[in-house]
Order: sequence, then structure tokens, then C-alpha cells
Amino acid sequence: MKFISFKHNKEAKFGILNNQLITDLTNKISGTNTLKDLIASKGISKAKKYAAENPGNIKLDEIEYMPLIPNPGKIICVGLNYSEHVKETNGTIEENPVIFHRFPESQTAHKQPIQRPIASDSLDFEGEMAVIMGEGGKHIKPEDALKHIVGYSCYNESTIREWQRHTRQFGMGKNFEKTGSFGPHMVLAEDIKDYKQLTLETRLNGKVMQNAKLSQLIFDIPVLISYVSKAMAWRSGDVLVTGTPGGVGFKRNPPIFMKPGDKVEVEITDIGVLSNTIKDLSLIHI
Repeated sequence: MKFISFKHNKEAKFGILNNQLITDLTNKISGTNTLKDLIASKGISKAKKYAAENPGNIKLDEIEYMPLIPNPGKIICVGLNYSEHVKETNGTIEENPVIFHRFPESQTAHKQPIQRPIASDSLDFEGEMAVIMGEGGKHIKPEDALKHIVGYSCYNESTIREWQRHTRQFGMGKNFEKTGSFGPHMVLAEDIKDYKQLTLETRLNGKVMQNAKLSQLIFDIPVLISYVSKAMAWRSGDVLVTGTPGGVGFKRNPPIFMKPGDKVEVEITDIGVLSNTIKDLSLIHI
């Protein structure tokens, strides 16, 4: 089952995608008008029933994708969470996860441009798996954490490298407008038997740049959910971006950065392919 956020006739909507057709769920389930609202209302089962009774009639080529959760309360990101990435950055594996934050305003969507800013041309790719929280909570035990997940998606946590390295804090390099691509859709957690068996791959202009199993995460998803929950409560629709594998552009020789006209794809088995082209800020109408 795939859930999607999109615009149709310039109106923001969400729905269920099945066989290239979308069943519009906007205001159909307990008055919810965003995917985040649906998750918070515990309306997934009702949405599945509605879609079964109301086959889709909106074609994919009629829509504009939106970030999967356009309005998350928080986006929690994890740095240095694959050993090959730690190695290539000359880092060390820490005792605790490296946590930083993205803001919703930094997001873009499947088939929408990732924006290279005016301030820098060091725009790098970071393919990652995103976890969408269903049931919120605080002080969640690792053994209970998977019960709090509603679904999974792809994320390209594109980074402005020189700004990331301005200080010890990552935030400035991670929050340039329209650099965090999120989508194309959410696959329900109940449809993924074992996330550790999934493979994540990032391609730039068709060339494989990153490839890893989710089993290679240093801090696995239950540990991450539990760790964050000790400091702040998870809420429905919050997003956890779990880290990028080795192979990033700025650690190659010579470095490879994304430039206008490039096509970048993040694919996760059983979830989907997130695809974006690169454009300069000055060429994008805002």
C-alpha cells in the first residue's frame, strides 16, 4: 500500500496510489486533509477500506508531487551511521548517534528540482531511508520502537558541504531551501517484513555512487527511535532520516558535486525510486 502527497489542479491533496491511479483521500477520512493528519487520527485502516471501495481516478501524469510529509513537526537526521561513511570522512564511531535537524522549508519532492544555491556549488548527494512515525511517545524502549513506525520512504538529504564544515554543527549545510528531497510515496511498515534486508542505492546520471544494506546501519532504527525519545517526544508524522552510506561526492578524488542538468536517484528495494534533477536557484521561479 502506497500513500502519496500531491497537487492536483493546484490543490494540495493526499491519497493512495494503486496501479498508477490515485484515490484522493483529502477530507474523506474523519475530515483529514493531509497525510500527517491521517496518521495522527489513526485512520490508515479506514483509508485502506475507502480506497478498496473507491478505485483511483487521478492519473500520475496529472499531478505534481509534494514532499511526502510536507508539514512534519520535526525531521530528525542521523550523521555518520554507516561504517564506510565514517571511514571515508576520517571519523570515529561515536558512543551515541550523531543527531541534527532539518526544517520542513528545506524540503522538495519527487520529480521536483533539487536547488543548487547561490552561496555555493558544493551540492552533494546523500541517499537515505526515511522512517515516518505513526504512534508518538517518549522514553520508548528499543524492543517496542518498531510498533511506533507507520511507514518508510526515500530521502535525498542533499548537503552544501562547505557550509556543513563552517562549524562543528551540521545545520547550516543541511537546511538550504529545496535540498532535502522526500518521497515518492510511503510504503506501510506492515508491508516490509524486515527493513534490514532492504538495499539502498544512489545513482548520479545513471552511475551507482552509493550502495548498502540497511543492516549495515551502525545504530539501527529501534535504537535511534529510543535514543531520540529520551530527549523529545515523537509525534505522529515526524520523520527520522537514518543516515547515508559511503560513497558521497565530496570524499571522491576528484570530488563530485551535483550540477544543473544532473539527475540523481535514490532507490530502496520494495519502497521505490526518488528522482530529481538539479537546477540553480536563479533559474527556479519561486
